[in-house]
Amino acid sequence: MPAGVTAMGLVVAVLATWRVTHLLQAEDGPWDLVVRLRRAAGDGFWGSLLDCFYCLSLWVAAPFAVLTGSAWLERGMLWLAISGGACLLERLGPNPRATPEGAPAAPAAPAALYFEDEEETDGLLRPEASAGISTQEPFPGASSGAPSAGGPTTPPPDRDGSGPDVPPGGSAGGAA
Repeated sequence: MPAGVTAMGLVVAVLATWRVTHLLQAEDGPWDLVVRLRRAAGDGFWGSLLDCFYCLSLWVAAPFAVLTGSAWLERGMLWLAISGGACLLERLGPNPRATPEGAPAAPAAPAALYFEDEEETDGLLRPEASAGISTQEPFPGASSGAPSAGGPTTPPPDRDGSGPDVPPGGSAGGAA
């Protein structure tokens, strides 16, 4: 440790840096003054600085380093050491995002951005067997779709069950 810096001075500087940085970055402050300060800072440089504990600790540690050290080189090293000590204290403390015991754990990944809705029945598709239409035989008397030996068979019912499918301009018999 440099000659002009005592262990007590370094510890006090680290603790003071942590306290001021934590107040500015994570707390509301008395009468919500710090919240108002963060809102006034907006989204620019100062707002981003107040959102990052590690960035803010460098700025808060600078005056403590100047007051603690005697030479400029010593002050420069103290500046980084005090900020680093405050960052270590922040990492040792409780994680505000950690879940208390007994609470469900938060998901590790962000929520999905795409959700698929349940499929609805399509009017163009054949209804399922549970709708009352048998899917075993296409029409009575023909299991393979070919006419039986007894003669032509009736065409299958329309998709909606109302009658035979007849193409536009065509006939139901199929002979032209």
